[in-house]
Amino acid sequence: MTILLALAISLCVAAGTWLLLSRDVFRLIMGLAVLGNAANLALFMAGRPGGMTPPVIVEGAATLAADAANPLPQALVLTAIVIGFALLCFGLVLAARVSRAHGHSDVGAYQVSEPQASPGQDATKPPLMD
Repeated sequence: MTILLALAISLCVAAGTWLLLSRDVFRLIMGLAVLGNAANLALFMAGRPGGMTPPVIVEGAATLAADAANPLPQALVLTAIVIGFALLCFGLVLAARVSRAHGHSDVGAYQVSEPQASPGQDATKPPLMD
């Protein structure tokens, strides 16, 4: 099972990286979501997913059983899933709004709409607002 999950994580990282290299803003956002899911899977792997004993301390015991799953990575993954979903929704709405305003969703073409640097100003810094 560990080999299968490691293979799934590597496949998610590869797919997310491929989507991030796209020039389409929606594919870029989906690539970030896939990479976030790969990070969640890697964190889930840290909690011994093969353990069949639930992470509950029985009455009278001081610690978990030796083969019990670790509850901390499970809680962290649940929190990360919620945060990742909220970020995905915000990113998709923001991308839809920007692509509707500009009429396209090409990331490279968005640089044309940025304000130009004034003479004597560093072109890598944003222009001064008056």
